[in-house]
Amino acid sequence: MNTKNYEFSKTLHNNQNQNWVRAIDSSKIINWIDDLFRILFPEKTLESIQIELLLDQNKINFITILTEINKGKVVDKSRELADALYEALPELYAFMQQDAQAILDTDPAADCIEEIINSYPGFFAIEVYRIANAIASRTECLLPRILTEYAHSRTGIDIHPNATIGVPFIIDHGTGIVIGETTTIGKHVSIYQGVTLGALQVEKSMQEKKRHPTVEDNVIIYANATILGGSTIIGNHSIIGGNTFITKSVNPYSFVMQSNKNTVLNQQEIKDINFFSI
Repeated sequence: MNTKNYEFSKTLHNNQNQNWVRAIDSSKIINWIDDLFRILFPEKTLESIQIELLLDQNKINFITILTEINKGKVVDKSRELADALYEALPELYAFMQQDAQAILDTDPAADCIEEIINSYPGFFAIEVYRIANAIASRTECLLPRILTEYAHSRTGIDIHPNATIGVPFIIDHGTGIVIGETTTIGKHVSIYQGVTLGALQVEKSMQEKKRHPTVEDNVIIYANATILGGSTIIGNHSIIGGNTFITKSVNPYSFVMQSNKNTVLNQQEIKDINFFSI
C-alpha cells in the first residue's frame, strides 16, 4: 500500500464529510434550464397538452435537482419551492417577453423577436437571471448562483441572482458586464458591454450591507462605464457615457461623460511624429 496515497485518501474522505463536495452534477442543472427555455421559447408551435406535459416533466426534474442539492433532507420543501416557481412562471415569462420587445424596439440592429431569442447573449443572460432570482428570493441554496454562472460562462455577462432588476431590462452586446449582488436597477434601463456595477469595498464585513449602486428608471449606461458604491444613485433619465468612473450619486436627467478630448491629425500633412509613443 502506498502510504502517501492512503493518507491523502483519508484527508479527502474527512473533507468530504465536512461538505467539501459538489452538491450535484452541474450538467443536470444546465439541461433543466435549457429544457425550460425550450418550452418557453420552442423551435416550433406546440399544442397546449404538449406544453403541459413538458412543464410537468420539467418540474419533476427541478424537484430532483433540489432534493439532490439538499441531500434529500427536505423533500417537502423542494416540492413547495417547485410549486412556487412554476406558479410564478407566467409572470416571469411576461417579464422575458417585455425584455425581448424592449431590445427589439431600441436596437437598430435587431430585425425580429426570433433573432433576439436565438442569438442575443444579453437576452439569454437576462432570462437566466429572472429564473435564478425567482429561486433566490424564495430559498437559500446553490442553484441560483450555478444558473447565473452558467449564463456567465456562455455570454461573458455576470449578473448576481440577488440583484434587483426592473422590467424591461436591455443589455446590448454585453460581454464583460458585471452586476453585483446588492445592485438595484429600475425599469427601462439599457446597459452596454464592459459596464461594472460594483462595490467600493470588498471586505467580508460588508456582506450584509448594500455595496452596489442603484440605477433608477430610464437610464442608459454606455460601454466600459464603472459605477461603484452602495450609496451611489444614478438618477432617472440619466445618460452615463462610455469609460466614465462614478463613485458619487448623479442627479436625474444628468449626462456624464469623459472630459478628455480626442485629437485628430492628418497624417499626410504632419511629419516627424512618433505615433507609437505613449
